[in-house]
Amino acid sequence: MADLDLSYTPAHVLAARIRDGSLSPITIVENALDRIKTVNEKLNCFCFVYPEESLELAREMEAEAKIGQFRGPLHGIPFAIKDLTPTKGKRTTLGSYAYEHWVPDIDAPIVEALKNAGGIMIGKTTTPEFAYSSFTESPLWGITRNPWNPERCAGGSSGGSGVAVATGCVPFAEGSDMGGSVRIPASFCGVLGLKPSFGRIPFTILPSQFDQISHFGPLARSVQDLCLFMQVTQGPDERDIQSLKPALDFLQPKPTDLKGKRLGLLLDFGRRQWHPDVEAAIRAGAEVLRRAGAEIEEVKLSWSLDQDELWSKHWSVYLASFFGHVLPKYRKKMDPIVVTVIERGLQMSAVEFKQLEFGRTEMWKELSPILQRCDAIICPTMAQPAPTHGRSDQDFWRLDAQGNYLALDVTSCWNFVSQCPALSIPAGLTKDGLPIGLQVIGRRFDDLTPINIAAVLEQQAPWAQQRPPI
Repeated sequence: MADLDLSYTPAHVLAARIRDGSLSPITIVENALDRIKTVNEKLNCFCFVYPEESLELAREMEAEAKIGQFRGPLHGIPFAIKDLTPTKGKRTTLGSYAYEHWVPDIDAPIVEALKNAGGIMIGKTTTPEFAYSSFTESPLWGITRNPWNPERCAGGSSGGSGVAVATGCVPFAEGSDMGGSVRIPASFCGVLGLKPSFGRIPFTILPSQFDQISHFGPLARSVQDLCLFMQVTQGPDERDIQSLKPALDFLQPKPTDLKGKRLGLLLDFGRRQWHPDVEAAIRAGAEVLRRAGAEIEEVKLSWSLDQDELWSKHWSVYLASFFGHVLPKYRKKMDPIVVTVIERGLQMSAVEFKQLEFGRTEMWKELSPILQRCDAIICPTMAQPAPTHGRSDQDFWRLDAQGNYLALDVTSCWNFVSQCPALSIPAGLTKDGLPIGLQVIGRRFDDLTPINIAAVLEQQAPWAQQRPPI
């Protein structure tokens, strides 16, 4: 059985103990493997685990640490990679039979960066087919379950990573976010999840180097660990023409208050219908921030189903462009919803696709004045707590008879203003014990302000010691 106190020890603490000689990388990795075995049998968050290789690396790093040699700030720390992200010499299935036996010959830059910093890739985490859904349920790997209630979904598409972090299998994990795929599982699993500003972390895993909705981002249990991940993985990187320069200092000291900050509280948001526990948690979080010195202004946006439908159309073309070629051979083994979405994308004209930018432009025109006067916006990450299995995003993207929007996520719209970072922060539990996420949207390329807000919330309302019952 794993030592749970060690399982939930933050990465930055583990790294310090390795450096001072009080803890061995071997002990950490062995404990992580024990924890993964227990959790995975119940929740199905890992599709691949590498015990022999990770233990061999841990032995090498222990020997290096004993003579004062360290590969980087993550020396000896285990981490997990989503099974969408290419890993050299290791199967990367994208949750699909179409890629069941694909073995990339290179690491994605984010994997390369984590390894070069001394991290140990202990396994790969589950994702729905082609990372298309808020529900991590794939034809190849099955259902990934929520650690707070296994009858509920873990979120997607980085659901496996969210569960792995929430249950203490690893202190942080990589996710990718094209419409909320880091923030959704972060909210449903009760951890931090960051969609950084577009281009902050190099993204080279698509055939196109000019996509503008795709982000890598961390899932973590503490702000300091999230910052450590960002410090190590950020660009610039000439392999990604859109990667940002210069780099930011994510390790700079964090504030203890928010004096002088103006935050927009966004609950009047396209007639979205909030679960009462979600709305109460966000208002309570806003009050904590107010007591910490922030000025809170209630703001509104008209974005509703029409704006999310713009993103959905873009998403269908995205999937059709990058994965439409597998339909003839694998259609019968694919998720039927994926097939429908890809077929929709294949039918769209180039002119209609280009005209989606008109709607995005109108969205920015409405958002921009708010962010000119507010340092950041706070709103729910998800309109509802984690639903049961067997549902789909399409069940929620609809209006009721009164024109109210019965949304699930509050995330995909922010990928259409992708230069703005978006961070999901744990904000408490519903009455029946399901996590709620508070989302902070920053100004363009200002990744540090949402993180600083999270740091203040972490101090005022700690969540890092919160553990699911699994």
